[in-house]
Amino acid sequence: MQVPDLINGGFEIFSSIMVLNHCRVLLKDKSVRGVSIVSNMFFVAWGGWNLYYYPHLGQTLSFYGGIAIMLANALWVGLMFRYRRGPLPTLQAT
Repeated sequence: MQVPDLINGGFEIFSSIMVLNHCRVLLKDKSVRGVSIVSNMFFVAWGGWNLYYYPHLGQTLSFYGGIAIMLANALWVGLMFRYRRGPLPTLQAT
């Protein structure tokens, strides 16, 4: 494993932890404000590209970090779609 792969892979893994923090906050707030779903969909697509690209560079840790960040971004986009209009209504017992 080469030093650039270790550094890039570390950034990818740490980034996935940061995106999971976005997911945690969104689950708590149950509302999306000031964040573009389209922009985040781009980052999911870029993550998909990285899963193709990193193996061609022989960057194993970056590849595994890329899986983590792509899955975290996909989860965030899914949660954004779910909560884009605020919390889901609850049924009231009568």
